[in-house]
Amino acid sequence: METIYGRIHSIESFGSADGPGVRFMVFLQGCNMRCKYCHNPDTWDNTDTDRLMTPEQIIKQALRYRPYWKETGGITVSGGEALLQMDFLIALFKLAKQENINTCLDTSGSIFTTEEPFISKFKELMSLTDLFLLDIKHINDEEHRKLTGRSNKPILAMARFLSDNHKPMWIRHVLVPNITDKDESLQELSKFIDSLSSVQRVEVLPYHTLGVFKWQEKGIAYPLDNVAPPTKESLEHAKHILEHKVP
Repeated sequence: METIYGRIHSIESFGSADGPGVRFMVFLQGCNMRCKYCHNPDTWDNTDTDRLMTPEQIIKQALRYRPYWKETGGITVSGGEALLQMDFLIALFKLAKQENINTCLDTSGSIFTTEEPFISKFKELMSLTDLFLLDIKHINDEEHRKLTGRSNKPILAMARFLSDNHKPMWIRHVLVPNITDKDESLQELSKFIDSLSSVQRVEVLPYHTLGVFKWQEKGIAYPLDNVAPPTKESLEHAKHILEHKVP
């Protein structure tokens, strides 16, 4: 049997913001979107093979930290865009389920399609995933393209597919002043979330500039150079619109 390798960007042993409880975080290398506020542009390169690991190596390392997970923790795989490495994800989560480890996938859903061979693999991955963290960058497709370089149609389709299959998900929305914080788009996003049946949590995340130095290191002009983080008031306002609807 051919050995499956994952292109790994980094690993964090004690994550607390990407899924329930304490999480062993695996960040995969490679992303097909170019979000203007991305804080990890060093994950973009889809061909980077500087760090390759097998699913077995990941699980072995993760199990060292199992005593800290308690009842709610486990493994979260993020990116970049983790779905670009579907075969590795399936192999990793199969091993995780053999060890009775809670699995969480953090994704933008930007490559989702119901066409083959993607959908068959995705259904298998879905059966192995306990929770999906789905980022909806902007509910308006035109504005989403401006912000990320990609359409949001695959993302919304994935949210609908997860809902139709009763898969638990958390919806995340980054609040960027004058870009994603307008009441009209927040209300539209709220209506879309209301139409989904399996959303367990909605998180409004404040835009920040902590990753700007990475753009500078790569010699790339940061497109939101003059944008400041949202005010406490605007953040609370967005949370009132989006977060209060989910128990």
